[in-house]
Amino acid sequence: MQIHVVTQNQSLFTIANSYGVTVNAIVEANEIPNPNQLVIGQALVIPIYGSFYWVQAGDSLWSIGQRFGVPYQELARINGISVNTPLWIGLRLYIPQRQKVDKEFNAYVEPFGNEVSQALEDSARSAAPYLTYLSPFAYHANRDGSLSAPPLNNFKAIANANNNTLVMVVANQEEGQFSAELGHILLTDQNVQNTFLTNIINEAKRVGYGDVHFDLEFLPPGDREAYNQFLRTARDRLHQEGIMISTALAPKTSATQQGEWYEAHDYAAHGSIVDYVVIMTYEWGYSGGPAMAVSPIGPVRDVLEYALTEMPGNKILMGQNLYGYDWTLPFVQGTTAKALSPQQAIQLAASNNVAIQYDQEAQAPFFHYTDSEGKRHEVWFEDARSIQAKFDLVKELGLRGVSYWKLGLSFPQNWLLITDNFNVVKK
Repeated sequence: MQIHVVTQNQSLFTIANSYGVTVNAIVEANEIPNPNQLVIGQALVIPIYGSFYWVQAGDSLWSIGQRFGVPYQELARINGISVNTPLWIGLRLYIPQRQKVDKEFNAYVEPFGNEVSQALEDSARSAAPYLTYLSPFAYHANRDGSLSAPPLNNFKAIANANNNTLVMVVANQEEGQFSAELGHILLTDQNVQNTFLTNIINEAKRVGYGDVHFDLEFLPPGDREAYNQFLRTARDRLHQEGIMISTALAPKTSATQQGEWYEAHDYAAHGSIVDYVVIMTYEWGYSGGPAMAVSPIGPVRDVLEYALTEMPGNKILMGQNLYGYDWTLPFVQGTTAKALSPQQAIQLAASNNVAIQYDQEAQAPFFHYTDSEGKRHEVWFEDARSIQAKFDLVKELGLRGVSYWKLGLSFPQNWLLITDNFNVVKK
């Protein structure tokens, strides 16, 4: 598939003609709500087999081949030119379909309240063909070891229909917040812990979960080894029942990283104990902080490269956000940015008639606009270019795959690019 970035005076008609596809094919692939209102800087996925590349200054067949993973001799053959032919700027070269690799994909889906909205269920149904794991969020642990279940509605049927492993996510949350005190009880009170694990296993067998995923956060630093031992016990009991075990990990760059979110998460121990981990490589730009990319590729790489010193790549799912944020400027501590989907971000740029820019260092799109009250805003989100950069990183580092937080946020280009890059493992 081709990633095309809209430039000044382009229309869907001219773009479609340049690639030999129909306007409807582009509209449907990108779920474009108003085909007559493209945004300068908007990244579109063009549904073609392979892609095209226009030669730029300094390019050679060898450098282009290296960039796309194609031998330069093969590029010359496919494009009907000699390997010695000088390349001129603007020459269009056809790049063959990239070789796909097998990877696993997880997505969390978080119902609000006691019901699953139809829109959220539809989102899960649409994403499930591209997933290995479907993870309703979350069972909340109670202080006596009992569990409060999330509404599941048709998630099990959706998972079954798409050969997804249904994942039982368990979190130490109370009143919507991660609780250090609750986590400490679960990890250190043996009677509560035994009850807790028994309840988890009984529920997993009743519903048909194939994996139990512990998202225990904000744990006391002193409970690091208690958490490791808990996971060993949980692994032994779950594996006896034929159930996988996985964990969510905060994004760290060293074993000694300080901070209440990091210290109790022991990368080396988790890597040796559980079947796989989800590393939450997002929220550098977050709702309560200053405007910046949510998952800039440099910091994401730093975390993953550290993780690879503690565990093998085939244990790691890279966390990926399906959302962006809209900040009001100037940023004031205590204010909260508004979350929005990639599709909503593009529509916001269109309605304010502003171009989308792309930060090459962060590998993320952004734009600025002024609202009806005269307030300036800065928006960072994800697009086809940013997700392709992450997919390239997953392949480069040999990771197990990708985990998304969270469904219900429209990003059609992401799912198209999964099929272009990977064979999704089904279980």
